[in-house]
Amino acid sequence: MARRVNLPAADDLFRPTASTQRAVRAVADEPPEETAGASARKPSGRVRHDEKMTVYVTADELLDLEHARLLLRREHGLAVDRGRLVREAVALVLADLEEHGEQSALVRRLVEE
Repeated sequence: MARRVNLPAADDLFRPTASTQRAVRAVADEPPEETAGASARKPSGRVRHDEKMTVYVTADELLDLEHARLLLRREHGLAVDRGRLVREAVALVLADLEEHGEQSALVRRLVEE
């Protein structure tokens, strides 16, 4: 007779611990270090997004993105998904473009290509 085994759900396996919760709250309570342009442009954060955009990346770029996500979790107690990480990065780059124009990092990198 086969016996069915109940396995824990992913939420049970990857739930945050008490110390992680305190670290996340401590980091969230700190004021962000922003430039004047960055404070004007805010990423959408954790809300339902109605618009979708597909971006193709190389395997190395995807690994770099995943590495950054894990680094944020491990060293800063910030559990963010790749989408939120990308939205934050885009907001920073666009704010830098608005503030510095031709001297922005985005323009300099695009000119180098």
